[in-house]
Amino acid sequence: MPYALFCDDARVSKIYPSQADVWKHAKESGLVIDTVADTETEAPRHVLDNGYQIRACAPEPGEDPERNEREARAARRDQFVPPQREPDHAQG
Repeated sequence: MPYALFCDDARVSKIYPSQADVWKHAKESGLVIDTVADTETEAPRHVLDNGYQIRACAPEPGEDPERNEREARAARRDQFVPPQREPDHAQG
């Protein structure tokens, strides 16, 4: 079953093959908050911003969760901007 991100019962993302995929895209979008551990032995947790949930859902007609994930990966690769080198200034 594919999954998507919802806010107040409205689907706000494309569908993806797994919950882990939706978590990854929500984190990239700044919707995941790292909480502080309650005790020293408890690890910090990641939670969705208020009002957001990840739910299983059926795809719209013609929507393909695998294709959505491939397109999202390709978009992330396209957004990579390699660091620019500082131009060499001739001493003179």
